[in-house]
Amino acid sequence: MKAWRPLAAATVAVLLTACGPPQVDRTGPQQDKRTGTLRVWLFDEANREPKETVVNKAVRQFEAAHADVTVDVRYIPVDSRSERFTGAFNDPSSAPDVAEFGNTDLASYVAADGFADLTGMLERWPAADDLSPSVLDTAKIDGKVHGVPWFTGIRALYYRTDVFTELGLEPPRTLDELVTTARRIRQARPDLYGISAGGKYHYAMMPFVWAAGGDIATRDNGSWTSALTGEAARRGVNTYASLISPGICPPAQCAGMTGTESVQAFAGGKAAMTIGGDFNRAAVDAGPVGDDYAVVPLPGYEAGSAAPAFAGGNLLGVMDSSDHSTLAREFIKVLAGKERQREMYEAMGNLPTFTDVQRRVAGDDPWIEPFIRSLQSGTRFVPATPAWSEIDAQEILPTMVQRIATGTDPKEATRRASEQLNAAFGD
Repeated sequence: MKAWRPLAAATVAVLLTACGPPQVDRTGPQQDKRTGTLRVWLFDEANREPKETVVNKAVRQFEAAHADVTVDVRYIPVDSRSERFTGAFNDPSSAPDVAEFGNTDLASYVAADGFADLTGMLERWPAADDLSPSVLDTAKIDGKVHGVPWFTGIRALYYRTDVFTELGLEPPRTLDELVTTARRIRQARPDLYGISAGGKYHYAMMPFVWAAGGDIATRDNGSWTSALTGEAARRGVNTYASLISPGICPPAQCAGMTGTESVQAFAGGKAAMTIGGDFNRAAVDAGPVGDDYAVVPLPGYEAGSAAPAFAGGNLLGVMDSSDHSTLAREFIKVLAGKERQREMYEAMGNLPTFTDVQRRVAGDDPWIEPFIRSLQSGTRFVPATPAWSEIDAQEILPTMVQRIATGTDPKEATRRASEQLNAAFGD
């Protein structure tokens, strides 16, 4: 269970946050050089060495196959990515040829004409046939692929095996059972949250909506419209919000909790369950419950089903301004290829995006199997629109959950959130 290195904090931030759409004004290149320096931007890490080791292997492999090419890799801070990419989009002379970026930033960057269409590249790359379809969808805008999924992040249900054994409980098979199980635990063990469910943890809330058959928003004729007032969506929102209640996770402590804080509560021994990512493993292993927990897919509303998980993760793309576009595409095939993805998992715990690599990883490391099963059961994503950056920044979804948890009528809370979503979509 310890054959693992943690996903770095800077990378985790990319899975959970987005930035505002860049304002750009630039024109693309008129040439495609096959020699010279290939410029690459990758995100820096709190501990860069494991990542850099794998990247350097890819660089050596690529340079050996391209005698007149030098690959120049620069590591940029995640927190300043918005400014860096806006500058690169405005000034091609300062821009890289290849860049790593978060999939929640994709719509904003594509709207700024920042990244090239890679659809044709994937059609001619045999390995791409094994990319997880639902993860590949996170790299698409209007059906066109603008990045190769380098890794993904999936959440599942962590639970305390010692507490469940003590109380004679089994892992919940449905989301309704999740609520009743969490309530039983809190009643029997008032020193614990039945489940640490944060009001500001909307990436944990969204699977409840999708499992109920609802959605955050729908698209028709190119325009996005909120779907939160639909009956199915309201069912999912209400189920999640019901976890933030005195008998499970009291609003005074839990309504303001983020995803990170929710996982920290579980890792610190304060909760019997939480919804956490594969990337949270190191934090849980290092805490007092490190030897007394297990993971199962977050269930759906029907026994035996898995709730669709949010597919976070990072992509590798070719800048639209690149004057080495062919070389850039070839380098991505090396760095994001199956061999390097397997090495990135071993080095950092980054979940691969190729289904055959996922199966091999799960075979070697059974701990990751529930996440792979969740991934291969199907994932969902946020609305692919630049407006998502504004929606995220305004905390529209967390505010909706917090209002319900603190007494606002669910119909009123979802109505107000829908109005805010539609206003953002209309901007």
